[in-house]
Amino acid sequence: MKRWICVFCGFVYDEAAGMPEHGIAPGTRWEDVPENWCCPDCGNDKAAFELQEW
Repeated sequence: MKRWICVFCGFVYDEAAGMPEHGIAPGTRWEDVPENWCCPDCGNDKAAFELQEW
């Protein structure tokens, strides 16, 4: 599982955790997150996210 970070606000999407409160089940891979999904903190789209290096 990977983590993706919004380059604008720093919000992290963790594939392992998902976002059940936004309808995205735990274990949902980034490529399976809907294309129209937006960052819940700043409203930017998926293109604003980069793979977070550990």
